[in-house]
Formats: sequence, structure tokens, C-alpha cells
Amino acid sequence: MALLLFLVLLPSLSWTQPAAQFDVCRSLRGLEVGPGWEFSACQPPPANMKELMQIRVDPPSITCGNPPERFCTLENPYLCSDECDASSPDLSHPPQLMGDRERAGHITYWQTVTWSRYPEPLLANITLSWNKSLEVVDDIIVTFEHGRPTSMVLEKSMDKGVTWQPYQYYADNCLETFSMSPKQISDLAPTNLTQVICTEQYSRWVGAREEKIVVFEVRARFRVFAGLKLINMDTLYTQMETMKGLRDFFTFTNLRLRLLRPALGGTYVQRHNPLKYFYAISNIDVPARCNCNLHASQCLLRDAKLHCECDHNTTGQDCQRCSRGFKSHSWRRGSYLPLPKGTANSCTYLWLEVPSTSSHLPTPTSSRTLVGSWDT
Repeated sequence: MALLLFLVLLPSLSWTQPAAQFDVCRSLRGLEVGPGWEFSACQPPPANMKELMQIRVDPPSITCGNPPERFCTLENPYLCSDECDASSPDLSHPPQLMGDRERAGHITYWQTVTWSRYPEPLLANITLSWNKSLEVVDDIIVTFEHGRPTSMVLEKSMDKGVTWQPYQYYADNCLETFSMSPKQISDLAPTNLTQVICTEQYSRWVGAREEKIVVFEVRARFRVFAGLKLINMDTLYTQMETMKGLRDFFTFTNLRLRLLRPALGGTYVQRHNPLKYFYAISNIDVPARCNCNLHASQCLLRDAKLHCECDHNTTGQDCQRCSRGFKSHSWRRGSYLPLPKGTANSCTYLWLEVPSTSSHLPTPTSSRTLVGSWDT
């Protein structure tokens, strides 16, 4: 049985359009036009998709606690009284703690083993899966405990993990680590807004308690078109339709964090005390909406899987094809244009050619039978 997915809208998404824009797929025509439906482009509301992500850590043995292990912190490198023990609920740090809801005053987090095998690299991959195409609508924020990585890569997949491509590089020295010049979003122009960059903004050591977050900046990219306060969203929607690759840039099915080098405390690796080097993540916020190709205003959780509640005579998990009885080749993604309601691009009905069963009957050689219906 399909359950309607009620997701709490993120209060930070103040830039979103008023409720009247793109929140309904059809509305009744006015009396002066005559009875029937008027179709428009539509999309589900945004939500924090961390509530629904599946988390996988590779290699599995990178998670601390089996066997139990003591660790230090960069703030108190010689006070190694903390312990990670997978067999103890109070001392374990499993992967699911990256996506749980924090209780007031109590921070839970996933943690890796320490860098006891230095100089062998301490590498960890964190894969976030939704088994559904999503569209990111605001900054992706990863919160680290005990220091942000010296270097890492955020990757995305658009085909449920079959292939991957880089989303952004992070390092304290981009040129040395990735052979890339450091950049910020403010360095990008509208023509190269989808360029994959390396930033040093979130990797330099400024204290583990003072700076915890690593951000993939979506809002700053939107501002290039919509203005500083994201008021002119019509310009952004227009660019989504006209600028090649822009819409796909904000679309994904999976995300992956590749952690390459832990926080070092602003100095070189101290081999005599590797117990203070590790990764720890307490939270991952992914503000996004279901990608329904502008053919649905709601997303359903059906059999633990996200599905669009499709309109416009479409069907499929992403409303990516025409419903039965409608011309398959007539499918098109909806369009934000013309504003303010866009274009639904509904699938058209199908006429089947039914051959005559007898050459002796005074009937045409074929007849046309309507399958399905479509009210224009």
C-alpha cells in the first residue's frame, strides 16, 4: 500500500516560489472557457532527504569499534581516554548516526578507526542512496566532529550508482592535492556555473570546535541568476530550460563522499600519536525534491521506495513514460516555460488500428478504437 510521504519543508528554503507556482498539475477551467482541465508543470515540495537515505560505508571495517579502540582528539592529543566499542550502545559509532535526528544537547556520530597504519592512507567512502532521481534545491551540508578532512571529494551518480562523476573537490591545498587551482563559486560566471571546482574554504584547520561543516554550495549558484536574495526565481527557471546541462547538474540518484586524508590539526602528521587522526560525521543534510519531470506534485513512499504520483497521463517512478493507452513517443518532460505556470506536455491519447475480420462484410478495411482518454 502506498503511503503519502509527508516531509517537513526546510525553513531555510525561503527562496522558493509562492505556493501558487508549480504546486498543482491541473486546475478546473473557468466557466467562460468551458468545463475541463487546464494542465500545468508541477513538482513536489522540497524536503530534507536525509530522512530517507540509505547509507553504506566502504570498506565496512573502516567503522571503529570492532575490535574496541581508544582514541584521542586534536584538542587533547595526549588525553586518550575515549573509546569506540561496537558492542556497547553508548560507545558505538555506526553509520546510521550520520542521518539520525539529534536529541537536544546530545550529538551522535559515525566514526572511523584511527590512523594506526600510517603511512598507509586512511580512506573511506560513504555512499548515500535514494534509489530515485532527486533535484537538490539548497546547500548540501556535512557536519564533521573532531575536525574536517584535509582532503575529500563529493561525487554524484545519475544512474543509481552505475557510474560516478565528481561534484566538488575539497583540500587545504588544491594545487598540491588535485592539481587544480582553488576557486569559489563567486569566481564562476553564468556560462560556466556547472564547472566542477576545488575549494580550500572548508579544509584548512581553524579548530575542530569552531568550524565543523563542509558545504556543497547550491544557493550561491542559484544567486548567479536569481540575485543575492533569490527573489528573481523566474530567471533561474528560464535558465533551467535554456542553458544546456544546468538542470542535470542539480540532479542525482546517489551521492558519495570520498574521504582521502583526515584533519591534521594544522601541522604535519605526528607518527608517535596516530590515535588522534580519524573521521567522524554527525549529520548530512540533503535538501532536495523528487525529480518527477514536472509531471507530479507529490512523492509517495511505496514499499520503502520513493515514487512520483504522476499526472499528465504519465507513469513510472519519475513519470518518465506515457501511461498505457497513450502514445509512448509523445512523452516529453514538462517545462517551466512559459512562466508562471509552464507547460505540462501531457501524453496524447492513442488510436489503435483494428483490422477487419471479414472481407465479405461491407465494412471499412479497418476501424479506429480509442484507448484511454485525454481531456484537452
